Amino acid sequence: MMTNGPNEKAFRFLPRGLIIRILSFFDKVSILFVKLRIHPNTLTYLGFAAGFGVGLFYFLERPIWAMVLIFLCGVLDILDGKVAANSNRKSLFGAILDSSFDRYTEFFMYMGLAYHFRTQWTLWVIFCAFLGSTMVSYTRARAEGLGIDCQVGIMQRAERLILLFAGTAVGLAFKIYDPAMTAVLVFIALASNITAVQRLAYVRRYEKQKTGGR
Repeated sequence: MMTNGPNEKAFRFLPRGLIIRILSFFDKVSILFVKLRIHPNTLTYLGFAAGFGVGLFYFLERPIWAMVLIFLCGVLDILDGKVAANSNRKSLFGAILDSSFDRYTEFFMYMGLAYHFRTQWTLWVIFCAFLGSTMVSYTRARAEGLGIDCQVGIMQRAERLILLFAGTAVGLAFKIYDPAMTAVLVFIALASNITAVQRLAYVRRYEKQKTGGR
């Protein structure tokens, strides 16, 4: 059974109120998909395809299309869970499929960017960003495997997708694509790895609280 960790509200870059409103909106949208009898795993597969497309378009130097697919990937990432919940189709396979595809899609996104920055120092930043993004997911999954609800952290998947979208948009709008994307990737690399450390510390505090500080 999942148990709560220490009683705290972790800071996130996306305001909590905004997150609640967005999730509430997509909860209503998901009802349409339920009525159309669309299986949540279908949305997961489409999200995977969109994420692959993001990486492909970054690779092909078509950042506008990459930006469009980042938005679509984020929408589908929310909808598959909402449709699963509202159609009573939650399953263990669906949960692991969603989490696994999320990791693959981020890999494709970063690899597409890695090709663009292959002759620049930003390439190393991309490796660190992918490592941090993976560790954010791993630390949560490992904690939940130990029965601890661990969703704390400043840089979760939603923030990473929004930053990639924003960096691409700002870079194209002001013709500073490389500097804008480099700044975003540095921020993701730092904040993602900090988030992984936050989760490690969260589990440590939980253990101390449970054992009376031993």
